[in-house]
Amino acid sequence: MTNNILMKTNNDIEPIKKNETINNHRGVLAVVSGFSGAGKGTLMKELVNRYHNYALSISATTRDPRDGEMEGREYFFKTHEEFEKMIAQEEFIEYAMYVDHYYGTPREYVERHLNDGDDVILEIEMQGALTVKKKFPEAILLFIVAPSLSELKARLGKRGTESIAVIEARLKRALEEADVTDSYDYIIVNDDLEACVKEVHSIIQGEHNDLDLSREKLRNRRVIADFKAELEADILKQK
Repeated sequence: MTNNILMKTNNDIEPIKKNETINNHRGVLAVVSGFSGAGKGTLMKELVNRYHNYALSISATTRDPRDGEMEGREYFFKTHEEFEKMIAQEEFIEYAMYVDHYYGTPREYVERHLNDGDDVILEIEMQGALTVKKKFPEAILLFIVAPSLSELKARLGKRGTESIAVIEARLKRALEEADVTDSYDYIIVNDDLEACVKEVHSIIQGEHNDLDLSREKLRNRRVIADFKAELEADILKQK
């Protein structure tokens, strides 16, 4: 498998580096999802570090912090009671339950940065992504996948924070998610961080420049079909 979408418009798009300016316009809302373990978090952090015009939305969650995670940097960590109070007060653009934990996107942060001209990146689960698309039809949806099922398993195992049962639950969830990826605009295979960062940046800047990227949206669709077949076979072996 290759990870490159190989955008036909790459040569027409000037990279926006740190300390450069961008046109004064409303930002692009880019929603990023992917199978657990696909490396989307690392990809988004590198994108934000490399280009100054991105604002990475910080979600709220009820899951426990992993080693090295800090309150207000990776997530806002909430109890179930705190999260449900925020739901009642309509403080989220979207929220979803994933593997027994809530995740949600604060409304004020997103609107403020879009109006300031920043491109806002939402790294959220599929249920939330589809909700955002309904509220923001102009948003673009990107789905990140690992290059193979074996690599996906290896990445989940390297975390060292999840039991075998949790990993199996995440793989079963991935099979369900594979059926919904047709709703996404782009499928990107993450087997090279450098290339993926450039691809995502090119896609978002293409939206600013009103480029016709319709042909590129069809690339890598076969990757999802292959993943689904592998996952189905793997789950059958476990029965």
